[in-house]
Amino acid sequence: MMNASDGRDDADTAEPMARVIPLHGYREPDDERGSLEKAVASGLAFLRRRVAGDYEVDEFGYDPDFTDSVLVPLARLLYRHWFRVELHGLDNVPDTGPALLAANHSGVLPLDAIMLQVGLRDALDRHLRLLGADLVYQVPFLGHLSRKSGHTLATPPDALRLLAKGELVGVFPEGFKGVGKPFSERYRLQRFGRGGFVVTALRARVPIIPTAIVGAEEIYPKIGDLKPLARLLGFPYFPVTPTFPLLGPLGVVPLPSKWMIQVGEPISVEDYDPDQADDPMAVYELTDRVRETVQQMVYDLLLRRGPAF
Repeated sequence: MMNASDGRDDADTAEPMARVIPLHGYREPDDERGSLEKAVASGLAFLRRRVAGDYEVDEFGYDPDFTDSVLVPLARLLYRHWFRVELHGLDNVPDTGPALLAANHSGVLPLDAIMLQVGLRDALDRHLRLLGADLVYQVPFLGHLSRKSGHTLATPPDALRLLAKGELVGVFPEGFKGVGKPFSERYRLQRFGRGGFVVTALRARVPIIPTAIVGAEEIYPKIGDLKPLARLLGFPYFPVTPTFPLLGPLGVVPLPSKWMIQVGEPISVEDYDPDQADDPMAVYELTDRVRETVQQMVYDLLLRRGPAF
């Protein structure tokens, strides 16, 4: 292109580009080095905030700063690199507002709940507030950690308060019956309790989102149960797996199974009257509908996943 004023090329009139002379031995940081530097900087910033008291904790004990800076990054390593989780059906999760996710439960230790929480946090920037059993909060360190990560007791009052705040709430209706079932019964859903989650959804007028998780059954194949030891410790079960307690602490390392999570279409409660929350038959019918939906989704995922490892 010619310069209209004097006929010279723009290239001739432009300022010469500065030459960058690399220092001897200098190398541009690669992605791995850059990620490490970001992680260190993020860690230092987190420590500064903790020392200065520049963080908030809500009425349930949830600490978003601690969760996003410490707990989620650690769980993300399992999510991405160990279990290689695939998360589907994200369009069924509302971007904002309350909803109740109901998922199957398995795996001896409740890692399925944590993986679901990480997946929704990363994909949708929504924090799943999980409802846990009483036993979780009776263990001093575990209970405190669960509160900080946004979990709370699986009771109607707590669930209703969270939903009233517009939160996304997660529940595992099988409870310990699901997470502690033997490997021979893998992927066969247990009874969904007494339908407390359905009562909560009817009273809060929020949709129930059925969710299926495949992969957790294989991380700790439960082949036995030391019931006397479980009773002594106050646990619902004390599992025996191919690696635990035979290998001691190494037996706690989960096997690297391939995971898939499917979020199903929301089940609306608009066809039910709020008063039906007190109707045992209506509650049972809706509870059974959710359970059968999740069970079918689990079977479909198993076919799609193929081999477990």
